[in-house]
Amino acid sequence: MAVKNTYAVLSVLLPALFSTCSAIKCFECNSVNNSACLEIHNPRMKAMIPVVDCTQAVPNAISKEFFCRKMIQTILHVDKTPEVRVTRTCGWVKHKRECYKADNSDHLETVCQCFGDMCNAAAMLEHVKVTVLGVLTAILVCYQNWRGNV
Repeated sequence: MAVKNTYAVLSVLLPALFSTCSAIKCFECNSVNNSACLEIHNPRMKAMIPVVDCTQAVPNAISKEFFCRKMIQTILHVDKTPEVRVTRTCGWVKHKRECYKADNSDHLETVCQCFGDMCNAAAMLEHVKVTVLGVLTAILVCYQNWRGNV
């Protein structure tokens, strides 16, 4: 009986954890004209950043599989100290890696992409669904072992 319950729970949870959806909402800002974009981890600043529905914000995108993107650029000025800029927006052309770096003669940049609503607020993007699945699996295994010993 416990095995059937486990299969029933997994059959509901697994599709939910691995489903994809193209309707995604992302923070959209550029620190050049909105300094709150730099400090989005602060709840007061997060309230000042607009959230957009990517399907409406980028209507003519090549792909309709949207995701959120965060780009940190360090602009290297010749006669001044470097300037850090942060851009948060929707993306539609995926990179093969979650985060990647580019090094050009006049700027350095780190770009990260993520696939959940408003995930581009994070300082570091993680695989939350895999963690949730691992925890749920561990709980189910412990429950089965406990039920088997009773």
